[in-house]
Amino acid sequence: MRHALIPSKVRAFAHRRMALSALRANSSLSVRLKRYNHHSEIARELEAREVSK
Repeated sequence: MRHALIPSKVRAFAHRRMALSALRANSSLSVRLKRYNHHSEIARELEAREVSK
């Protein structure tokens, strides 16, 4: 049996990974924190959408 991928879950996972990558980037702390918060917010929104369906 094949399992269907849920696009919002895949995107949320990708944004969580981008958030963690932002913390390890070679840039200033303020830039890293801004990128981390941005990607985390998107991941939270996508997960909330999935829960409300």
